[in-house]
Amino acid sequence: MNHTPQFKVVLIFLLISLALISKATPVIYVNQVAFDARGSKMAVIRNDVKLNGTIAFTLVSSSGKASFAGTLKGPFQINEWAQGVFFYQADFSSFVQTGKYRLSVSISGKKYLSDEFEVSENALAVNTIPSIINYYNTQRANTPTELDVDKAVILYGSTKTADVRGGWCDASGDVSKYFSHLAYANYMSPQQIPLVTWSMVNAVQTVPGLLNKLGAYDNMVNEALWGGDYIMRSLSKEGYFYMTVFSYFSKDPKARRIVGLRANSVTTDEYQCAFREGGGIGIAALARISTLKKDGEYKSGEYLDAAKRAFAHLLINNTKYDDDGKENIIDDYCALMAATELWIATDSSFYHDEARKRAQNIEKRMSPEGYFISDDGNRPFWHASDAGLPIIALSRYLSKENNTTDRTAALTVIKKALDYNLRITKEVSNPFGYARQTFRLNNQVKDGFFIPHENETGWWWQGENARLGSLATAALVGGRLVYPEKGGWGVKKDLAAYASDQISWILGGNPYSICFMYQFGKNNVPYMSSSFGHGSGKGGISNGVTGKEGKPDGSGIDFKTKDNGNEWRWTEQWLPHAAWFLQAITAMAQPE
Repeated sequence: MNHTPQFKVVLIFLLISLALISKATPVIYVNQVAFDARGSKMAVIRNDVKLNGTIAFTLVSSSGKASFAGTLKGPFQINEWAQGVFFYQADFSSFVQTGKYRLSVSISGKKYLSDEFEVSENALAVNTIPSIINYYNTQRANTPTELDVDKAVILYGSTKTADVRGGWCDASGDVSKYFSHLAYANYMSPQQIPLVTWSMVNAVQTVPGLLNKLGAYDNMVNEALWGGDYIMRSLSKEGYFYMTVFSYFSKDPKARRIVGLRANSVTTDEYQCAFREGGGIGIAALARISTLKKDGEYKSGEYLDAAKRAFAHLLINNTKYDDDGKENIIDDYCALMAATELWIATDSSFYHDEARKRAQNIEKRMSPEGYFISDDGNRPFWHASDAGLPIIALSRYLSKENNTTDRTAALTVIKKALDYNLRITKEVSNPFGYARQTFRLNNQVKDGFFIPHENETGWWWQGENARLGSLATAALVGGRLVYPEKGGWGVKKDLAAYASDQISWILGGNPYSICFMYQFGKNNVPYMSSSFGHGSGKGGISNGVTGKEGKPDGSGIDFKTKDNGNEWRWTEQWLPHAAWFLQAITAMAQPE
């Protein structure tokens, strides 16, 4: 019998769900794409009964040859996810031979094989960077319809218009364009289009040789300039950036408005970006792109001049744009990025001083436990997409800071934060190595795998693949400063394993065996379409796994492909996921 592709997708996910929640044969969970030869490498095996004795595993090459042998570690249990089930780890980090492999394990006299994966030098970057660039290229808001209406988008609550052509559609189901959103919630604003742009320039400047080898250097530069040009057009005459070009999820392109957003798509005229609302990273992206000495639709010097003007404006007006009128840690790390990039681009002591102030603010927000505090009180900093950004901002600042006292203070905080990340992740049985976090719910500080569903937004929670990419990046970029080691990725083994585990989770090494990078690996989420021909793209990354729906504290585990229109929480591609993934694999490929 011939089945439609849609039927096959439903059948696959039905089988995946059954495999997670019911008695089943052993399952091997593994990164379905590639492992870097220099990095940590691990698979997880699930069995419904406890295994007796020592269990061996082997890596089998595509020619059928046994290439490596090891023994399983365990058992581990996560009863919050799968009651009464046993998990085991297969660690093959020491294996470096280039090739394509499957992991083989014999249980109760029967052999089981994993999905195929590659091992090679810089395998993740080599395999995925061209597709990531292409994903962003196809997400450009550059259809004739979009370019036409975006020449003159109305500013909400007025008759004024602005030319905001360009940029990228935010998600596979949303053609709106965001510097940030969730601003009204104060503590959850993610960095969107500016983060993508900065991530691309970071790759160009960190791994230019690899990009040239892949024939991807010029494409990455051009895509970064596309982002830079949109940031330029979004800079108002007054000196602030427009936060959101909102589609209202309408098929009518003329419905678009420049807006501020509250819950449930309620729009306002509060569209001015504070540092934490995309303004800081917008400045950082423009300042950094100016150092490429390349022209897009604007001259290289114009990017820098715009960054200076926007920074000067926010120094005076930032708290006016912050929804609660107070700065918090997100303002600090975004302003630190802005000041640092301006300092690097200009070598001006003015920006050095501003960067130092922001670094000191972040350092003061470090708790005795090792997590950051978001506010001037006791709210733990947790973030669904940018959790690693405080460490990355401090690390970028330290790339230029030479003062011994300032360096020591920043390095001490980076070390405490990374120690905390490792400690909290290892505090419970955690065979997948999923990055855990600390949050406050009902005035109680709690630790968990996933973000709390009951939070300041009133409605927003989703899969956290961007958060995982940001923490993997922080482990490597920050780790090289405080825990450097020769070989591997240049960090101690615990940090390398932590970074690898987050990326492996995204690429299929998770309890649903889903590779969230579209058209990579064996199992993907279903295609999602959007207006003007946009939709899911190869190299884009979906939101991912969450805590159980209905659990305020984000406990349990959930992944759905159908949920009465709310399946976007798990299946929708979103710009920050691929941006953070790009940063992580750039860090992995960075030459020693």
